[in-house]
Amino acid sequence: MQFQDAIRSGFRNYVGFSGRAPRSEFWYWQLFVTLVLVAASILDSGFLPGSDVSPISAVASLALLLPNIAMAIRRLHDIDRTGWWVLLALTLIGAILLIVWACFKGTDGPNRFGPDPLAGAP
Repeated sequence: MQFQDAIRSGFRNYVGFSGRAPRSEFWYWQLFVTLVLVAASILDSGFLPGSDVSPISAVASLALLLPNIAMAIRRLHDIDRTGWWVLLALTLIGAILLIVWACFKGTDGPNRFGPDPLAGAP
């Protein structure tokens, strides 16, 4: 999956908590989120220098919150784990575990959460 495809998929399934997301889709999405938040932070510091208020960053974070959670849940589904594991992100140790799991290769073939998203891909 390419960068643009991952962004399209992230917004197309912005509240789609079912299905699976391959590693490439998840990591490209995370790159996109990081780039957007860095750009929003730069805009905030440019428009409001020396201020503790960050309205552009806040709006960007809120706009990307649900798509980011949905992507994380679909990534967990790809490694055959329930989406409830995403609650581990509320703890430091759990967040590290989720990052490690996000690096794992997805289940080959269909699993209980749907067909293999890479089936038939080169």
